[in-house]
Amino acid sequence: MISTQKGTPRLLPSAEMPSYTYVPGAGSAHPTRDPKGHSYTKKVPHPTALDPEAWAESRTYLFAIDLFNSGFYWEAHEEWERLWRATGAETIVGRFLKGLIKLAAAGVKVRERSVHGVRRHAASAGEVFADVAAEADADYFCGLEFTHLQYAADRAAQLAYKHQYAAGEPARVFPFIIQPYPSPLT
Repeated sequence: MISTQKGTPRLLPSAEMPSYTYVPGAGSAHPTRDPKGHSYTKKVPHPTALDPEAWAESRTYLFAIDLFNSGFYWEAHEEWERLWRATGAETIVGRFLKGLIKLAAAGVKVRERSVHGVRRHAASAGEVFADVAAEADADYFCGLEFTHLQYAADRAAQLAYKHQYAAGEPARVFPFIIQPYPSPLT
């Protein structure tokens, strides 16, 4: 489910959020390569492949949703990419994750003020979601509704992004958040 509510619900409230969001070229320390980076010394276990029937048990998947919903688009992209590698790029789940990766990349492009990049990544995400939905022949996949994901990607591609965001300060740039259904919190 995609929500436009003001609050940002957390799926893993115990997971620590980064101290800043990384925006390439904005002057902040690269999170994992720079000794000043927010995740430089953080040891992250390799995730296991995402099971579409047990998505609510994947801490990596849920944490990436939390990151995305809180405006940490680069970090969400990285988490979903780690999961994508573990799952396999050519699997249906891998292609689904690729759509989420592209949607997060669109958020990074908003922060970089690259309108062309936003449109390209968001439109590509929408196409990926449409393809996976057709193959899965289901309304929901890994807790997310395809119709809402496609709408969100299309909306992200069409919006005008005029607001300037402070470098490193997380802020949601899209008028929606991603909420799995059923919620793993219930």
